[in-house]
Amino acid sequence: MTKYPSSGDDLITEEMRAAIGRVVDWQVSFPIAESDIRRWAIAVYYPDAPPPRFRRSNGQLLVAPEEFNPFAWSVDQRMTPVISPGRRDTDRLEKALGLSGPGLRHQLNGGSEAEYGVPMRVGDVIHSETRLADYRVTAGRLGPMLITKTAVTWTNQDHELVRTGIDTSIRYGRNGSEH
Repeated sequence: MTKYPSSGDDLITEEMRAAIGRVVDWQVSFPIAESDIRRWAIAVYYPDAPPPRFRRSNGQLLVAPEEFNPFAWSVDQRMTPVISPGRRDTDRLEKALGLSGPGLRHQLNGGSEAEYGVPMRVGDVIHSETRLADYRVTAGRLGPMLITKTAVTWTNQDHELVRTGIDTSIRYGRNGSEH
């Protein structure tokens, strides 16, 4: 018989609930260059050639594909991470907020949703801000799972909305449990 851990009601502390809505991370891109857009479009459309609107400017500023990531290569400014990005830590989000995390052993990507606003163009500087959006606990085959959602907002230098999104992570496996 499989022994399931407790319900998980204690995974979300009052401190964690109070942090919902707080900024977890922010970053600012370098100005977007024509070559950034071209390289991204080539990678996205490969092995086919990207549409002309991503290759030639014809005197107009190139528009980036919606899924273009101006933070893919490097960033101009960023919030100093509490935990080095190369180090695995399932409590990274809570530590960024100065909180104790739930101490779960495993973490999975639960998916992403995105909605797009104005297109990104050559010369744009993009500001990204990530906020803690929600916590909830659900039952899983291996015991309680903590579902965490963060809301990501990108704006350009004119404060126009470029992209909004929700990223979901799933954490599970209490220390000391048999799973």
